[in-house]
Amino acid sequence: MASGTVYVIGTLDTKGEELHYAANLVRGAGARARLVDVSTTPHAGDADVSAADVAAHHPGGTPAVLGLTDRGAAVSAMATALTLYLLEQRDVGAVLGLGGSGNTAIVTTAMRALPVGLPKIMVSTLASGNVAPFVGASDIMMMHAVADVAGLNSVTRKVIGNAAHAAAGMVLNDIPLPDVTRPAVGLTMFGVTTQAVTQIRSELEQTHDCFVFHATGTGGQCFEKLIDSGLLTSAIDITTTEVADFLSGGVLPCTEDRFGAIIRRRIPYIGSVGACDMVNFGARDTVPARFEGRTFYIHNPFVTLMRTTPEENAAIGTWIAERLNRMEGPVRFFLPLRGVSAIDAEGKPFHDPEADAALFAAIEKTFRPTSRRKLIRLDANINDPAFAAAVVAAFREINQETS
Repeated sequence: MASGTVYVIGTLDTKGEELHYAANLVRGAGARARLVDVSTTPHAGDADVSAADVAAHHPGGTPAVLGLTDRGAAVSAMATALTLYLLEQRDVGAVLGLGGSGNTAIVTTAMRALPVGLPKIMVSTLASGNVAPFVGASDIMMMHAVADVAGLNSVTRKVIGNAAHAAAGMVLNDIPLPDVTRPAVGLTMFGVTTQAVTQIRSELEQTHDCFVFHATGTGGQCFEKLIDSGLLTSAIDITTTEVADFLSGGVLPCTEDRFGAIIRRRIPYIGSVGACDMVNFGARDTVPARFEGRTFYIHNPFVTLMRTTPEENAAIGTWIAERLNRMEGPVRFFLPLRGVSAIDAEGKPFHDPEADAALFAAIEKTFRPTSRRKLIRLDANINDPAFAAAVVAAFREINQETS
């Protein structure tokens, strides 16, 4: 028998038959199942955990959830209650949710609060569209329901059955965490900074457990989620390109809380301005008309890069430096004076010394150095071996300070 329980969660007022079917399949596969009701309307249900039991975990108590007449407010309140309920349980081996828009919002909110690595499957009618708001920085598996979760038929039986067996299988075949004694470091990377990160990682992986995050907006959020969770004890954040998209309207933006985890956790931090020479869009014909006349680079048929201007770079530099100033742990921030990406080097499509100078000047003007927070100018491109060597040396130095 598995050590964890599969929590099967949904609204029994409309999805009772389907939820019981999923829970029974989980049990039939040899795993434990607990059926949790998150309905926001009164009904006669037979869940293992009633909606009232879940709602009681809301800070405002049951009436703050089940006493609401506005459905949107009730769904939001139930999401809060379910999150607190699941965080209190000690036997959660997996979470399986199924339903439409309301239950997807409720269950994925709670899933995002659970640890990375704990199995989370959401069977949803919304899973074939933009699932970023539901998944966020978590490892939620979104499974498209195909047909609405409204009765058992040849399609829903198969889809729900696959999800139930997947959840049971993950609990019954839990992957134990490796016995890693090396400290964990997070690194941010983009295609145009891959060479730098590869050099750095190759130097550190004998002494550190290296986690590389693709700086795609969500990637940066995952990077900081693991820092906030205490799973990463230091950071080599040389690819801060998500700030450019955030400030200039690109499709891979960070959030307002970028760098927040480093500020909160005070971990050793190495940073730079990798790929801040570009703003990301989709295919060329998706670039907003207001950017016509700018310098573009077609990275591939689905990704178009736009060169940042001196004005945009000044704003990026100021925004980053203001957050660096709030970091109280050891900080070394590098300015690669010969280019911030592979295509910003001399002779490459985005080479623009004036734009880079504006970025560096804004950081230097705003940055407040201390004995622990230092700004380092380096006469190298970010992908040069000299840059990687300097980063590794600084990383080892600041980690010695905290050891």
